[in-house]
Amino acid sequence: MKIAFYGSSLLSSYWNGAATYYRGMLGDLARRGHAITFYEPDAFDRQQHRDMEPPDWAEVVVYPATEAALRGVVAAAARADVVVKASGVGVFDDALLQGTMAAARPEAIRIFWDVDAPATLAEIGAAPEHPLRRMLPALDLVLTYGGGPPVVEAYEGFGARRCVPVYNALDPATHHPVPPEPRFAADLAFLGNRLPDREARVEQFFLDPAARLPERRFLIGGNGWETKEMAPNVRRLGHVYTREHNAFNSTPLAVLNIARDSMAATGFSPATRVFEAAGGGACLITDAWVGLELFLKEGEEVLVARDAQDVAAHVAALTPERARAIGAAGRARILAGHTYARRGAEVDALLRDEAVRKAGRSAA
Repeated sequence: MKIAFYGSSLLSSYWNGAATYYRGMLGDLARRGHAITFYEPDAFDRQQHRDMEPPDWAEVVVYPATEAALRGVVAAAARADVVVKASGVGVFDDALLQGTMAAARPEAIRIFWDVDAPATLAEIGAAPEHPLRRMLPALDLVLTYGGGPPVVEAYEGFGARRCVPVYNALDPATHHPVPPEPRFAADLAFLGNRLPDREARVEQFFLDPAARLPERRFLIGGNGWETKEMAPNVRRLGHVYTREHNAFNSTPLAVLNIARDSMAATGFSPATRVFEAAGGGACLITDAWVGLELFLKEGEEVLVARDAQDVAAHVAALTPERARAIGAAGRARILAGHTYARRGAEVDALLRDEAVRKAGRSAA
């Protein structure tokens, strides 16, 4: 099928946490024979911080963030068999949703793909006239980055015909163990941009433990942290490009995952970083959230922290031998059950089922 995908960016992970997800999902769908065109705006300096050139498995259309360019990419939806509007494009989100779905042919499959479902649901729940909320009954599918039963129930309660979580996963071709790099050496490393709905949890689960363990080395990567007050034993890296993630995950004694507020509250929302770190063989420490056991087993494949004291205790007690054992077990679990090849098979089946359903309805 010809898939027109309107998202934030395929080519850049700069202020764009969904990049790895898009690459893994769409790369696998392309290998299954789908023709992918990805439409992304030239916005937020992402094109100046590319960490990927256009791949051979997708056509990438980068358009100026102008209303004239918007009209052109919206019209292109009429040529697709599947039209996907992702959440969080960052510019013209409502106009893209309304325009692409209106331009799509009647037989095309219309999809809203939400990469931050808890936040989106909070937004539309507070606004009965929100464009997405009004359009949900007309869409064929809502796919989400995660969220489990609470997100499915909420979306279908707002009128979605069908909502299916398609979780983050691992592409072992891009995320895998590599030799350590000295600049990523640390006892605990965290990678994530400074965002309003994450900062307090970073203070709790990363900065507080660092202050409790002044003799240990802590490393933080991501945009926005340069002005944040931190203990002397915390080193800032700034933006870490996707090509550097393997070394970032393979080098430290342990890597920390911290969920954003809404995702921690909803549960069933493992971040991309969880799978990237596991792919690199990292010993992962994560904050606690409902549904974790669907992906990794506490104490054997991942270490779980419920507060700052737990994080500090894990780091203080961790030996290189135990860290390697936990990292190896976590990587084996993710490779066995949570790769983009598995996720791609799920989405491919959904698309084929939906195409049959729509063809049957047209024939009737």
